[in-house]
Amino acid sequence: MALSKKFTRSLMLAAFGAALAVPGIARAQDEGAHVNGLTGNAASGKEFYRRWCVGCHGKEGNGEGENAQWIDPKPRDFTEALFRWRSTPTGTLPTDQDLYDTITRGVVDTLMPTWRPLTPQTRVDLVAYIKTFSPKWKTQKPGTPITIPPEPPQTIDSVLHGRQLFDQMQCWKCHGPEGRGDGPSAITLTDDKGEPIRPYNFHDGTRFRCGETNQDLYKIFMTGLDGTPMPSFADSLKPQDAWDLVHFLRTLQPNVKSESRNVWLEYVKTHQGQIKPLGVESAGQ
Repeated sequence: MALSKKFTRSLMLAAFGAALAVPGIARAQDEGAHVNGLTGNAASGKEFYRRWCVGCHGKEGNGEGENAQWIDPKPRDFTEALFRWRSTPTGTLPTDQDLYDTITRGVVDTLMPTWRPLTPQTRVDLVAYIKTFSPKWKTQKPGTPITIPPEPPQTIDSVLHGRQLFDQMQCWKCHGPEGRGDGPSAITLTDDKGEPIRPYNFHDGTRFRCGETNQDLYKIFMTGLDGTPMPSFADSLKPQDAWDLVHFLRTLQPNVKSESRNVWLEYVKTHQGQIKPLGVESAGQ
């Protein structure tokens, strides 16, 4: 009898090991969330979600909570697994770290607050639960985060080239010549669900919805904001061009201290009357 029990136990262990070797089962074991050495628990995340998130994002995670009708912009629909604030290429799933960072910092100029007061483990648990709303997390892997090259010096040449790109790429049609988010196309813009969406107002803003650093802004150009009219420029912009755009956009922010704005203001002092306005044919400088 003892030998039989021992033999049975060995068979069970062997079967368990074989099951883990099956790709589908192995993947199922890893559908949680992993951030900074912490592993998220979806069951725990569900409790936290029902306490703090359900009013906006809804019980089904579809962005149709009881408060959603009063919110602009609308809460994210997790069932689509379409996220704007990512480090990964356009059209790909974000990393667990991306979702964690969004929960942590919140989304400025929206009703999504920072959840920094929650413990890191609680935030990772929330990430794990959010991923249960879409089957995409079972069939797709997150994209590989883009590489952000070292930032070059913020020189007047970089700023002027960025200004030229801003004009040539017609960024002003949405963001406006002064970066106020009031370009001629601004009132026509909608998101993937047909809801009106406002271009970012650089002039009044001090923080982007995805962060606040130059690297965060560079990342927007190269990943795009999925579900919005803001595309990825990874296939059309060289890294240096993207950095030049970053440096020019910083000149449009009077409430943000930056080297780019300083060099631009010095340039303006000695080139009055020589700077062509943006938003007209061949703005040049």
